Amino acid sequence: MTKNKDVILTRFIEKVYRMGEVEVNALCGVSVKIKQGEVVSIMGPSGSGKSTLMNIIGCLDRPSAGDYYLDGELVSNMSDDQLAVIRNRKVGFVFQNFNLLSRSSALINVELPLRYAGVTEGRRERAIKALESVGLGDRVNHKPTELSGGQQQRVAMARAIINNPAIIMADEPTGNLDSKSGEEIMQLLLNMNKEFGTTLIIVTHDPKISDRTQRVIRLYDGLVVKQ
Repeated sequence: MTKNKDVILTRFIEKVYRMGEVEVNALCGVSVKIKQGEVVSIMGPSGSGKSTLMNIIGCLDRPSAGDYYLDGELVSNMSDDQLAVIRNRKVGFVFQNFNLLSRSSALINVELPLRYAGVTEGRRERAIKALESVGLGDRVNHKPTELSGGQQQRVAMARAIINNPAIIMADEPTGNLDSKSGEEIMQLLLNMNKEFGTTLIIVTHDPKISDRTQRVIRLYDGLVVKQ
């Protein structure tokens, strides 16, 4: 992927949610550009549209109107199945609540994207290597209930990077962690960007987090007010 190209480009994205006869305009013509290798935070008050924008950028949802190009490919009109393929191949997710399978080992949780992609050869070895890269090489057979919050988030990060995605999207990644664990997770994310050139997008309300990103996209009432 070419450095400094627009890996994310949205043009006048709108998102309307319909609840009965009521329409809620979550995004009202949002246009943003994020270059390959950038570290960007998305901020805004509750209801500003930042989670909706993240879902669209992460191919978890489609806009009601407007165009979204991911790595030069128009994805805003793709089917759910097509979006799932793109998402699995190009985007890694780290969520505030970890989103791990509680009854499965760290190894199985990290293998999941490879399973969805139909990868069989070398799957276990790649998952172990990913866990080792986040400092959990000695916890591969532990279940989430046997791990601390910081360790669970490390498992989630290993899962996010297993497919070598172009983009990592982190939604309040330190929100459920103590300050020491939160700092460790943030440093791991920044190291991934520095070492591999991964585009890093962090949705946060914490200015201590946004201050460590290269740029802030700020939303208010479904509009970009700063970028």
